[in-house]
Amino acid sequence: MAFSPSKFIPGAVEDIKKSVGSDRCIIAVSGGVDSMVAAALAARAVPSQLACIFVDTGFMRKNETKNVEEAARKAGIPLKVVEESERFIKKLEGVSDPEQKRKIIGEQFIRVFEEAAKKERVKVLIQGTIAPDWIESGGGGRQTIKSHHNVGGLPENIELRLCEPLRELYKHEVRMLGKELGLPRHVFERQPFPGPGLAVRIVGEISREKLEIVRDACAIVEEEIDNASASGRMERPWQYFAAVLPSKTVGVAGDERIYKYTVVVRAVGSLDGMTANFSLIPHDVLSSISTRITNEVRGVGRVTYDITNKPPSTIEME
Repeated sequence: MAFSPSKFIPGAVEDIKKSVGSDRCIIAVSGGVDSMVAAALAARAVPSQLACIFVDTGFMRKNETKNVEEAARKAGIPLKVVEESERFIKKLEGVSDPEQKRKIIGEQFIRVFEEAAKKERVKVLIQGTIAPDWIESGGGGRQTIKSHHNVGGLPENIELRLCEPLRELYKHEVRMLGKELGLPRHVFERQPFPGPGLAVRIVGEISREKLEIVRDACAIVEEEIDNASASGRMERPWQYFAAVLPSKTVGVAGDERIYKYTVVVRAVGSLDGMTANFSLIPHDVLSSISTRITNEVRGVGRVTYDITNKPPSTIEME
């Protein structure tokens, strides 16, 4: 049976009311479609009991905080920004294993919300968890592909009850919900962004230098592809970004030998995120991306394009 947003919404609102009861609740609003849709549903269900929090982890894209605040305001979602970048970055210093990264970030998210919950006297945590999150995180006889921070990263001793109104939905269904709920187009059509943010676009150990590299490179990739798709030169991919690899490669600048990081550009088409095919980006767009990154992003000497489908790869690098 085809998914019907208009039929789903009343049931989801009632489920949230039952789950929350008379308690106050809190939700993490990242600005992505999943959390924004979950927040919009919660605002309908328990508006006077809801606290909406955006945590700046330091792993946000360029101008992310400002953009999220603006999107939440347009969507009618009251938002409080909590600055915790130093806390998250310090916890991840020296960590290279991707599963460990995700679990550290997941636990820190929960700890931040527990602290906010005590101030707000909150007992319920609402999350925008969707089906691929818990499927890929394993459990129940399923192999772990990668732990999503809002599933595999949750600590066992969490002090809040969980409410996940989108748990059985896929990304395209959540987008349909966003449209039905009247969210701005730039919200429900926004490309996915991982909960751990840029931390999983730095392959291996995180450093502040690599964080600035990947932030600037991602901004260039998004700008170039957005412009190319808006002008009709290509179809807009489902997801597109840059990642930085842990090793450096040799290059040339003028007559000098250089030794700098390699950036990987990734763009895929997908319906629900469970499978994906790499996008056929025009050569002139790739050329512009490569030229801009190597000229504008300090520390990058080489740009490659990832032509691997999912499976066998995942969409993100980690």
